Amino acid sequence: MRVFMAAMLVGLAPMALAVAQSSQPSLQEPSSQEPMSRGGNLPRLGEIMLGKQWRHIKLWFAGKGHNWDLAAYELAQIRASLIEAASLYSGIPVGDVAIMAGPIQSIDKAIQSKDGAAFVKAFNDLTVGCNACHRDMERGFIEIRVPGASPFTNQVFAPSAKR
Repeated sequence: MRVFMAAMLVGLAPMALAVAQSSQPSLQEPSSQEPMSRGGNLPRLGEIMLGKQWRHIKLWFAGKGHNWDLAAYELAQIRASLIEAASLYSGIPVGDVAIMAGPIQSIDKAIQSKDGAAFVKAFNDLTVGCNACHRDMERGFIEIRVPGASPFTNQVFAPSAKR
């Protein structure tokens, strides 16, 4: 039920129904040698969040560059990582995932309407939500901010029509 509620909050209910049937470890991350009942290794929560952090950076630069297709793709990846984390780690409160629903919906709306100002505001709200979740999880030492420069020197963020 917790996984389904989290998925509903970020708009990915079909994916969550499939994941909800898997076992849910606590926030104590297993070692890389600990087998999963599904036959593979469980991704560490830190690795899921690191992927989300990279997506956060890419989302920012895609939105700032008005590459709305890339921004939509990166937002979908962030949604999926939130569902994955909430589905696999039972120690993440649904309320922390719910904090992200409003900003994600606002970013989605800004992307759909190609509204740069609304994108910036919603992205800032998403960043605040990330940090609130970290504090709630007693991981306040992990603080995310709006990126100042892209580490992705090998990716173009402007849409192809602008190149």
